[in-house]
Amino acid sequence: MPDPACLHFLCGKAGAGKSTLAKALAAQHHAVLISEDVWLARLFGDRMTTFDDYLVYAKRLKTVTGPLVIDLLAAGNNVVLDYPANTRASRAWFRSLFESAGAAHVLHHVDVPDDICLQQIGRRNIERPEGSHHLTEETFRHVTSFFEAPAPDEGFFIALRRPAPG
Repeated sequence: MPDPACLHFLCGKAGAGKSTLAKALAAQHHAVLISEDVWLARLFGDRMTTFDDYLVYAKRLKTVTGPLVIDLLAAGNNVVLDYPANTRASRAWFRSLFESAGAAHVLHHVDVPDDICLQQIGRRNIERPEGSHHLTEETFRHVTSFFEAPAPDEGFFIALRRPAPG
């Protein structure tokens, strides 16, 4: 019997490199990549002007992508979800997906210091890849205030990823 499909999902502060890692994981695991930022920009970009707008539209988007991810996993496809799994409560949604599909999972925790995140946000603000939003340091600090690193008692298989020293 073949190995079950695997859901890869990511946790890390804004600017940590989650989207870059998601693309690499999709290529490495021959996985379908679903990017929240790209879908939100294409579907609701002109209507998202505040953080509260993001929360409303992100919740709506999950009602579409959740069943899609379950179907993809159940059909044997690996999936990389480039959505933030940045709080204990938000990670419950990811668990519901892989458990519903009977799939394996890996939670990739991208642990990067704030100063590096801010440097990378500065570059991203200039390059503006699809789906990215201009972030200020103030917005970074606000969003980061909600961040909760995954804990062993949550029961996830966690791949910790940190930048190389130097």
